[in-house]
Amino acid sequence: MNDFKLDKADIHILRLLQQQARASFDELATQVGLSSSAVLRRVKRLEKEGVIQDYRATIQPEAIGIGLTAYINLRLEKQSSHAKNSPREMFRSLVQSWSEVTGCVALAGEMDYMLCVVVRDMAHFSRFLSDKLLRHEIVRDCRTSFVLEWVKEEKGLPI
Repeated sequence: MNDFKLDKADIHILRLLQQQARASFDELATQVGLSSSAVLRRVKRLEKEGVIQDYRATIQPEAIGIGLTAYINLRLEKQSSHAKNSPREMFRSLVQSWSEVTGCVALAGEMDYMLCVVVRDMAHFSRFLSDKLLRHEIVRDCRTSFVLEWVKEEKGLPI
C-alpha cells in the first residue's frame, strides 16, 4: 500500500461500506454515481491493496452472554540477562491465546500494554485475572478500569 492513492469515489465507497458492509454493488453504485461494474472493480482493488482488510458482523455483547468490559493497563518485568525469551516476546505470545482479550496495544509511557477484555461477569473476570494474566511472573503490575457505559463507540474510521 506504499503509493496507493484514494480518490473521492474510493473514499465515498469506503464510507458507505463502513456504515453498511452488506450493501450490494448496485446500491453502492447508485449512491456513488458510478456503474456497478466500476464499483466492483474499485472494491476489489481496495481489497487487493489491503485498504479493506475484512468484513465483520457487529454482535450485541449481551446477546451472547458478555456483560462486562474491562481495560487493563499492565507493566512487564524488565529483561533479565539469563532469560531465553524477553518478557515482551513471552507476553505477546501468551495474549494471542486468551479469548477474553479482544484488543491489545503496546503503549509508550508508564505502562507497557493495554488490554481490552470482555467477560460474562465479575467472577469470570476474576478467573481471567488470576488463572491467565497474573499467574505469569512477567506481569509486574496491572491496573483495571471497568466500562460503566459506552458514551461513543465508532465502528468506522474518520475518512
